[in-house]
Amino acid sequence: MAEFMGLQKFYEAVNLPVDAAPQDAGQFNIFRVEHLMLPNKKPVTYSRRNFYKASLVTGESNIHYANRTVHVPGSVLVFTNPMIPFFWERVAEKHTGFVCIFTETFFNRLGDIKDFTVLQSADAGVILLEGKQLQHMQQLFEKMQSELYSNYAFKYDLCRALLMEVVHTAQKMQPEPGQPIAPGNAAGRITKLFVDLLERQFPIELTNQVIQLKTPVDFARQLNLHVNHLNKALKQTTGQTTTQLINGRILEEAKLLLKSTDWAINEIAWCLGFKEPNHFSAFFKTHTGYTPTRLKQKID
Repeated sequence: MAEFMGLQKFYEAVNLPVDAAPQDAGQFNIFRVEHLMLPNKKPVTYSRRNFYKASLVTGESNIHYANRTVHVPGSVLVFTNPMIPFFWERVAEKHTGFVCIFTETFFNRLGDIKDFTVLQSADAGVILLEGKQLQHMQQLFEKMQSELYSNYAFKYDLCRALLMEVVHTAQKMQPEPGQPIAPGNAAGRITKLFVDLLERQFPIELTNQVIQLKTPVDFARQLNLHVNHLNKALKQTTGQTTTQLINGRILEEAKLLLKSTDWAINEIAWCLGFKEPNHFSAFFKTHTGYTPTRLKQKID
């Protein structure tokens, strides 16, 4: 199972101080890329996170996403969210720039984060920069970092406004589409990213935690693929359909929750994406031969 990384673990991993906004205002921080490099010259990596990132990086690299690779010869602005799996491959040894991390709560004081395509779509979230565009972005990130470490009483409001300018400026730029990966490699890449997306929704730890991706269409949309393309890739690499893989993981989590929590069945059903408990019971019985209630009774 993929490890979940929250903000605290991120700070521990990069061994940098926490300078976060007041708790009710969400979380915000910005780092130099040079400070995020591990001793082995690899960037800090993690498979799951609960925060958004805006990265301004200079240095030759390849950014892999689903069935596309974006080659970065110089500078790039990249946005990622908790449901967009990227793999950033460094080509050149030296990389410089900034990484800004923030939560949805922090951003939403100025607007709904879901309304901004650069923060929701991989197609719009990778933008190559040069010349005046690069210079303007560098000034914005430098300003955010400077204000964050200032004594100004309203520094988080100002950082929020600067972050919003970064987002709006990026949305007016043409995103980099990337180059398609050879078919032989694409299926494996798609499968890896599908599994990553699937695992990011688990484990379920709170009764108000609801999985967001529940159908093959949901996953295909998040990966910017046609659902038939996704299904073909998964079938080729795993021998199972998209639906079978999704259902198998939901069933695994359902059994775990039924065995290890005292939650009501309707609470478990809701967390796993079933609006009606009877739909969950029918799903569970179809795949196991017995009902969730029977399993709970055996445990009790």
